[in-house]
Amino acid sequence: MGSRWQVDETYVKVAGRWRYVYRAVDQFGQVIDVFVSPRRGLRAARRFFQWAIGTTRTRPLEVVTDRALTYPAVLEELLPAAWHRTERYANNHIEAHHGRLKARLGPMRGLKQDRSARVIMDGHAFVQNVRRGHYELAVEEPANRRLAVAFHILSLVI
Repeated sequence: MGSRWQVDETYVKVAGRWRYVYRAVDQFGQVIDVFVSPRRGLRAARRFFQWAIGTTRTRPLEVVTDRALTYPAVLEELLPAAWHRTERYANNHIEAHHGRLKARLGPMRGLKQDRSARVIMDGHAFVQNVRRGHYELAVEEPANRRLAVAFHILSLVI
């Protein structure tokens, strides 16, 4: 896990209602965590950061976000030692991730539950991480075969 996190939110439609998807990516492109919330606000941002810190058991030294008003208060509360960056275009890397995620969700007939949205988002993050070689699954394989070999290895283990 890297010491610089890029955090952003986007939205998807679940059961006919818009839900916010908070995502964190480190400087190596590894998806740290995904969080689905019915609202976008201080409470949701706080829950997302608590969840991400608890899951990874690491605290970033630098957090890059957009200029949403909720982030400074939450970061001051939960990560007072982290440097909070909000420069223009600094978050373009994670914005590109949203495009790939929405392209994957486009052909689907829609998500029916928040739980299914969470599972799909986590699965998408896992696939992105395996493709980039962030796990020690099939890292010696070429990039176009890495995903198939990794799933084969996982099916043998499970």
